[in-house]
Amino acid sequence: MSDLGKIPCTVLTGFLGAGKTTLVRHLVENAGGRRIAVLVNEFGDLGFDGSFLEGCGIEGCTAEDIVELPNGCICCTVADDFVPALTKLLDRANPPEHILIETSGLALPKPLVTAFNWPAIRSRVTVDGVVAVVDGPAVASGLFAHDPEKLAAQRAADGSVDHDNPLEEVFEDQLACADVVVLNKVDAMTVDERRRVVADIREHLPRAVEIIEVAHGKADPAALIGLAAAAEGDLAARPSHHDAEHEHDHDDFDSVAIPVAAVESPEALMRRVAKAAEVEGVLRIKGFVEVTGKPMRLVVQGVGTRLTQSYDRPWKPGEARAGSLVVIGLHDFDRDAVADALAG
Repeated sequence: MSDLGKIPCTVLTGFLGAGKTTLVRHLVENAGGRRIAVLVNEFGDLGFDGSFLEGCGIEGCTAEDIVELPNGCICCTVADDFVPALTKLLDRANPPEHILIETSGLALPKPLVTAFNWPAIRSRVTVDGVVAVVDGPAVASGLFAHDPEKLAAQRAADGSVDHDNPLEEVFEDQLACADVVVLNKVDAMTVDERRRVVADIREHLPRAVEIIEVAHGKADPAALIGLAAAAEGDLAARPSHHDAEHEHDHDDFDSVAIPVAAVESPEALMRRVAKAAEVEGVLRIKGFVEVTGKPMRLVVQGVGTRLTQSYDRPWKPGEARAGSLVVIGLHDFDRDAVADALAG
């Protein structure tokens, strides 16, 4: 607990697929004896990230230490979901010594940080720091570049990118609120790309913020936990595109959970997922699928056309092996086309 008697919380923000869950797992695995709880917010119909954490087999991390907030964007449901869930953690007989809060890829961090000033919790918790996780290869490919001319020159990386797209505002807000930026997936970047992306990120930052370059989310916990930033009292230093607004919504985004029957081959499934990812407006695909004859769940993740698959844990005895993929996209993306592609 902090010197002020408040339980410190770390807010992890970052765009879709940047690697927040992987980083959270790494921090929990290297907690150094701290009692850590995790609040996970997922935008969509499938509680993916919380289940992924729960199944990771981390010693000392029990099911009650992972709390999911699946009912919409965390910064839009502060009163209904976030504050009650946080209060419940604080009221435990053996409360956590530190709380990690993983926001959805679409959440604006500043409204969440502001919520720490709510009377119900402000005397009990503090924002130890805001960590923005950045997908290095995505930025290197031209997504959310600060310079509009550079963005136009690199549009071939993603034809849906537009400088005025609200997704860019989300990305910029996440960086502007950060106390530390974790540039992830640098193992998939050249030295020149890393230098260029770091320069691009610094152009977005309103103040001096450390940028840590890592692969697979393996950042030094000491660089992210124990910052004592008290961010809820430092809001003026964290500008947002939405400072003039009292609230925001995500009318620009849709999500749908599509059931997927057991598959014989992961490779055949990924070919179907690749077709679904090519549907105009699709941003991310993620979820679990059963592979016939395999005892473990197959995890599927995709950001744009970059797709990965891996087995995460054995199916539990009696657990329904109901495969489902959540698809997140721009408003009015063609759900039927996505469903047809996934059906093969």
